[in-house]
Amino acid sequence: MPSPLNILFICNKSPWPPAEGGPIAMNNLIEGLIDAGQNVKVLSANTNKYSVKPEKIPADYLKKTGIELVYIDLTVKPIPAFINLFTKKSYHVERFITDDFNSKLIEILNSTSFDIVQIETLYMSPYIKTIRQNSKAKIVLRAHNIEHLIWERITESTKNPIKKAYLGHLSKTLKNYETKVLNNYDGIVPISGKDAEFFKVISNRPVLPISFGIKPKNIKTNQNGTVENALFHIGSMNWIPNEEGVKWFINEAWPLISENLPSLKVYLAGRQMPQWLNKLETPNVEVLGEVPDAQEFIQSKAISIAPLFSGSGIRIKIIESMAMGKAVISTKIGAEGIHYTDGKNILIANTAEEFLKAITQLYKNPAKSKEIGENASKLIFEKHNNEKITQTLISFYREIL
Repeated sequence: MPSPLNILFICNKSPWPPAEGGPIAMNNLIEGLIDAGQNVKVLSANTNKYSVKPEKIPADYLKKTGIELVYIDLTVKPIPAFINLFTKKSYHVERFITDDFNSKLIEILNSTSFDIVQIETLYMSPYIKTIRQNSKAKIVLRAHNIEHLIWERITESTKNPIKKAYLGHLSKTLKNYETKVLNNYDGIVPISGKDAEFFKVISNRPVLPISFGIKPKNIKTNQNGTVENALFHIGSMNWIPNEEGVKWFINEAWPLISENLPSLKVYLAGRQMPQWLNKLETPNVEVLGEVPDAQEFIQSKAISIAPLFSGSGIRIKIIESMAMGKAVISTKIGAEGIHYTDGKNILIANTAEEFLKAITQLYKNPAKSKEIGENASKLIFEKHNNEKITQTLISFYREIL
């Protein structure tokens, strides 16, 4: 049996607690590798956008991951943001560069010999130079998204001309950085096959899609059997595609849906709800904010909606909802990276009229909703099993070594 690998994860946000998509995806791989007998160390940014109190991290998690956090202030500062307009640098990336993080990274690299350094998201790429100077490890990018594609899609949907121009600058500089930095890696691990196609064209490095994996034992079942025949959306609302999707649904789709299905309710859950949603007073729309237990919330409602029109990668909450046997209605963009069959294990809707049709089909026929959910669960357990995914990743590590 090969010796265990020493793997350093460099994360743009703490994988603990796994309370939103990115941390959940990172944590599942970290724990999967540890369960598979590999040695893992975690160095993470601790930001104002996803703040973690180190003293709250469980002792057993600290022990098995050796996690260390370094604070990075990601507040958008008007003067640096304005000055950036006259440079070719990516403001998205520049905000993650700090001397404190670099110093801690050097300290870790000089104290331990690593086989693999896995960088989680493009934004931590500026630290490649430090890794090369202080380690012989192979460096792997875990690409959660094609980052510039998210911003291009957001720019396209923005109507304010001044904001559109600024977002256009951000997406252009981010695209330039993303396409140039990829060949500084030894391997690239996108989260979806669709994203992998892009990375294979742009880079000359080994590329292997490694999807998001779930642990079957961690998926809760509905203990009390009470499920409200209602819609729900769950997702972190500080991620722009989520907020934009919900805003579109409330403004464009919900009036049509509520007119035709006046007794139907929709529940909106997630971290960092924007003020406009917290102040919303629309009949049958319940804004809950962050819920104590995401899985319990998901299990309590019948139909998941994911109206996403930007972003790339895989939507973790869609995967989780499907794993728990929920019927999901999403856009084509929202369902990217999932090997779905429309009408069998998910319903695809891209317009207000299509959402109304799909919702009506499930709301008026709970048996159909249950059937779609059961098929979805089978699909996720087959294609997104964390143990299988982890073994594939380990094999990829050994190939590039």
